[in-house]
Amino acid sequence: MPDITQYISTQDEKEIIDAIKQAEKNTSGEIRVHLENKCPEDDAFDRALQIFEKLEMHKTELQNGVLFYVALEDHQFVICGDKGINDAVENNFWDTTKDIVISHFKQEKYKQGLVEGIIKAGEELKKHFPYQSDDINELSDDISK
Repeated sequence: MPDITQYISTQDEKEIIDAIKQAEKNTSGEIRVHLENKCPEDDAFDRALQIFEKLEMHKTELQNGVLFYVALEDHQFVICGDKGINDAVENNFWDTTKDIVISHFKQEKYKQGLVEGIIKAGEELKKHFPYQSDDINELSDDISK
């Protein structure tokens, strides 16, 4: 089984984490990225929901967590937002963000796709969940695998 680093290098991971930190600077929202080679479920959205729960993203105070789930070998990608953010954004927001990410993935620019999607999600989170002086980072910015 190919290593994830075939798709996303250690340096790419650092840049993705930096994008998460940048995106979260102006919002109380939380963004996570989960990478795996293959999706062990028949449906990638079901898998994303499992990871969302495993990472305890549903426990944020304002229900404003966003997960970028990627199964690299299977070419599966899901953006999964919690209730608070899903209720706030326009209906097509996740689709337009997903289109940006996938357009880069098709060119094998995985890092660039994730970075641009994360920044776009952060801008939307900022509109609905602006940073408050007492905000704490509720979830790790590290990439889970």
